[in-house]
Amino acid sequence: MRILFSLLCFLLLSSANLCAQEKELPVTEKKDSLPVIKKAATGSSRYDSALKAHSPRKAAIRSAILPGWGQIYNKKYWKLPIVYGALGTSGGIFFYNLKNYRDTRFAYRVKYNMQYNQTDSALYSLIRANLRPLDIESLKYYRNSFRRDIDYSVLFFLILWGLNVVDATVDAHLKSFDVSPDLSFRFKPGYSETARTSGLSLVVKIGK
Repeated sequence: MRILFSLLCFLLLSSANLCAQEKELPVTEKKDSLPVIKKAATGSSRYDSALKAHSPRKAAIRSAILPGWGQIYNKKYWKLPIVYGALGTSGGIFFYNLKNYRDTRFAYRVKYNMQYNQTDSALYSLIRANLRPLDIESLKYYRNSFRRDIDYSVLFFLILWGLNVVDATVDAHLKSFDVSPDLSFRFKPGYSETARTSGLSLVVKIGK
């Protein structure tokens, strides 16, 4: 009787273990295999398609060739008035300084020759009316000031052109970032493998 009872218990325990293994095996397969493969394929294909569709290099080259072209490539049309407004203002200041520099330089040369060389008296009528009352030293001062302002306006124009290229490049880089609802972060209590200690961890999850 003892032998039969022991044999019966052994058979019952063995069948119970087999049933438990059969029930647990599909769950682990479902949890570990299919979703991971699906996640990797979905995330990589989404990133690759976004990267191929939009190139920061193309945006930078187009903005360097023609201001605003990179913004059009990025479909940021609202930035066009800002780009052309900034460049147009600096360009207008450049031409303003250039015109005044030429007028003051001409007036200075005519008055200098009239005073020291007794020449160019016939050109006096061509001097701009608001510059005629000024003496030679004042004309020389304004001429040098406008010449310096020309250099500054050219420098500002080039800086704004460069900022236009940088803006288009950064926007193109941001196009390939994953900003879908799959991005999330949460607090996870317990053991942290990174810090090798127990506590409260901030977990950032990218993708499904």
